Amino acid sequence: MSKNKVLQPDFKISFLLPKYWLTWFGVIILYTISWLPYKLQLMLGRMLGRLLYKIGSSRKTVAMKNLQLCFPEMSSQERTRILKKNFENTGIALFETGMGWWWPDWRVRRKTKVVGLEHLEKAHREGKGVLLLTMHYLSVEINCRGIGTGHPTVVFYRPHNNQLMEFFQFRGRGRSNKYMLGKRDVKGLMKALRDKEVCVYLPDQDYGRNRSLFVPFFAVPDAATTTGTLIFARQKNVQNHILIPTRNDDGSGYTLEIKPMMENFPTDDDEADVIRINQELEKAIMFKPEQYMWLHRRFKTRPNEDDPSLYK
Repeated sequence: MSKNKVLQPDFKISFLLPKYWLTWFGVIILYTISWLPYKLQLMLGRMLGRLLYKIGSSRKTVAMKNLQLCFPEMSSQERTRILKKNFENTGIALFETGMGWWWPDWRVRRKTKVVGLEHLEKAHREGKGVLLLTMHYLSVEINCRGIGTGHPTVVFYRPHNNQLMEFFQFRGRGRSNKYMLGKRDVKGLMKALRDKEVCVYLPDQDYGRNRSLFVPFFAVPDAATTTGTLIFARQKNVQNHILIPTRNDDGSGYTLEIKPMMENFPTDDDEADVIRINQELEKAIMFKPEQYMWLHRRFKTRPNEDDPSLYK
């Protein structure tokens, strides 16, 4: 069985040029902090998040707008509470990037509990590939390592625009996993599924008008939702599972729960299937809504190109 050919980014002498010095400075600080005690990093992350909340930014406006759109019946006080907690978790997420990229496997295992691995093991015994659908919780970097320590996976991801950051990101996320595939490598992911791999895919963001349907997501009736998921979900001999990755409230680490295979999915109805995906994502997000990536402009693509932006 041949393997996918993955173009792993190599170190370039150009990374030493002045245009990358600021990136190097940030990377060195992040690497150094990653070796501090875990709970100290959580505390520093919360402090950073509170500072970011007070300073305010366009992302704060975006996050509040998303909460207003998704939860119109929720009180403004509750939305503000979630927003403040969300910024604390955003600050923590910065330090979790360092944990995810540089922690050794033994330290990741000590802080990560993967529940439901028997579903992946059963699929392997049956000769099935697995499409593991998950969502952008803010702890995504450490979660990527965590799932890999339980069962090495193939990760479908968005390469970083900064080539030096991509060099570190690719190696960091891939340390406990099999290999990484860029978001445009559709054929690569299809091949991985045919090779009976467990493939992680995140269908919860706005990926534009191409290959999308406008269906409900929380209280928004017309959220652009990718149909690309169905290309993979409909492959022969593929099981579809949900992964819910959360940070434990008691500061003990992370719980990554793999839910049983989705029943009666997929069908031959694209709209019904993407609605079902959004419903599953909604349930997963509501486990820890304050940890979800509300800072993303989830509803930036409107049904009609001349529709006004929801973020103005």
